[in-house]
Amino acid sequence: MASAPQPTLPLLYNDLMPLNSRDHGKWHSKPMDTAEWLIGQHAIPITVDEFVQAQRDFPIVFSSGDNPLPLALMGLNEGVNTFVDEKGKVTEPVYLPAYIRRYPFMLAKLNKDGDELSLCFDPTSDVIGEFKDGEPLFTEEGEATEATKRVLEFCEQFEQAGQRTKAFIDQLKEHDLLMDGEIAISMQENPDNPYVYRGFQMVDQEKLRDMRGDILRTWNQNGIMPLINAHMFSLDLMRMIFARQQQQGKGPQIVAEQAS
Repeated sequence: MASAPQPTLPLLYNDLMPLNSRDHGKWHSKPMDTAEWLIGQHAIPITVDEFVQAQRDFPIVFSSGDNPLPLALMGLNEGVNTFVDEKGKVTEPVYLPAYIRRYPFMLAKLNKDGDELSLCFDPTSDVIGEFKDGEPLFTEEGEATEATKRVLEFCEQFEQAGQRTKAFIDQLKEHDLLMDGEIAISMQENPDNPYVYRGFQMVDQEKLRDMRGDILRTWNQNGIMPLINAHMFSLDLMRMIFARQQQQGKGPQIVAEQAS
């Protein structure tokens, strides 16, 4: 249900190209009215900086595997996003994860052996290009505009949040707190045959209760416990997301009937 993005290209990105004034000096960026690239994306990576806001709208789980990522679930089934319509328009006011707001930009290494990150973008996106309208990315002198500087700052903040997220995950792994998750959701008309969702990880509440008091006190002081609590509270939204799928005709039973 919640697989980690593939290592070749990050989730949502079809290609990556470094932004530079020589090739993109006349390019502009324009606001997004729709986000067609969100259609069918059910699990979006989030950082720990977003847990408190995101847990109000989405279940927060961790991807399976040895290098788990926190994910906000916008749907429970592959290919289902309950917050985006068929044109890619967000259908109601919800918190949009920074991973979404960052697109089509991101910081990436141009040299795999180096540590320097460069501002890159997905050239397949229609958000930036050689338009006549929108905000220019560079001045006539080839300097980054304020709009580009804001994008760069946002991407830098995202990378810093990513480091804090890694530190949080490392703590969970060090204390063996992640377990394979499973949730069974029954429908009123067929209560004896629930839909069972697996393929994600969650915090093991029994192990958490058995943690040493000094560790829990430290986690309360450094902010780790509020993050864990936000994750656990958010899991109650699984049933809400399931109900949204059913209401929108995107539930597992409906999809299976359409395929048969």
